[in-house]
Amino acid sequence: MENIITRRITLEDLEKLQAIGRKTFEETFSESNSEENMKNYLEEGFSKEKLTAELTNKDSEFYFAILKDEVIGYLKVNFGESQTELKDSSALEIERIYVLKEFHGKRVGQVLYDKATEIAKQKSSEYVWLGVWEKNSRAISFYKKNGFAEFGHHIFRLGDDEQTDIMMKKTMGN
Repeated sequence: MENIITRRITLEDLEKLQAIGRKTFEETFSESNSEENMKNYLEEGFSKEKLTAELTNKDSEFYFAILKDEVIGYLKVNFGESQTELKDSSALEIERIYVLKEFHGKRVGQVLYDKATEIAKQKSSEYVWLGVWEKNSRAISFYKKNGFAEFGHHIFRLGDDEQTDIMMKKTMGN
């Protein structure tokens, strides 16, 4: 596979982010969720207002994975108060790594994950953590392969459906 590059996402990229965000979320979760819950989440979770707020938050960063000028995946990391749960200033949260289905198994997720660990090292994070849907066995095995261990669970609401995320973390050993 040719070189996949990562690039920080800015407000000018909002529509590209919205497009890749909606498409990858739908590809990942539509089979397991009701059409109505998916439709509402895709509209609200990837609205211009919500993405603008996330992109302008100083404690969050987004990166595209790009192959031959095409956006094929993206990463969102949070630190400090932006973390969805732990809010530990010595930690970095990987909130999202999403890759277009046609590029699964082609190391795109690994490139984005490596970018996240590079950021964690720059920020001297003691550990990296994330939540992954308990039924997403592909992602769980990816994180285990990268040295993550399970440390708890939390509930993710998708419309009227409560789903369990497995919380995983990895010590950085800076």
